[in-house]
Amino acid sequence: MAFNDFRKTKDEPGKAPMTNAGGVGALTAFIDQGSEFSGKLNFKDTVRIDGRFEGEIASENTLIVGESGSVTATIKSQIVIISGEVHGEINAGGQVVLHKTARVDGNIHSPRLVVEDGAVFTGRIEMGAVKPAKSVPPTKDSSAPKML
Repeated sequence: MAFNDFRKTKDEPGKAPMTNAGGVGALTAFIDQGSEFSGKLNFKDTVRIDGRFEGEIASENTLIVGESGSVTATIKSQIVIISGEVHGEINAGGQVVLHKTARVDGNIHSPRLVVEDGAVFTGRIEMGAVKPAKSVPPTKDSSAPKML
């Protein structure tokens, strides 16, 4: 049985289903409970972590942290769905979902945030698109104090 066979339907044998409305694509990797991994994790589709991970995560689609998952990392992804434990900075281009069993310690930067009753969050939330820094033109007022 292939890795993604559980997602195939009887109507279309051998063909994986389309991405659902939540944006979750085909599962491309799975770190199971009892497994530990540290380093940099880069992926294009969906990864689910039910074990322990430490390092950096970059995704073009979806990161899922299962109930038994424990992640200490800087996360950059389109969608981040958390049911387990996350420590670190979360940057999501689309949305972050904290299920009722989620425990998050760190800052969240995302245009959309869904928090179920029971989720625990300690940190700061920034919502909205990231704006590029603007340069400030120098003032011509000579009476202003000068920084040394």
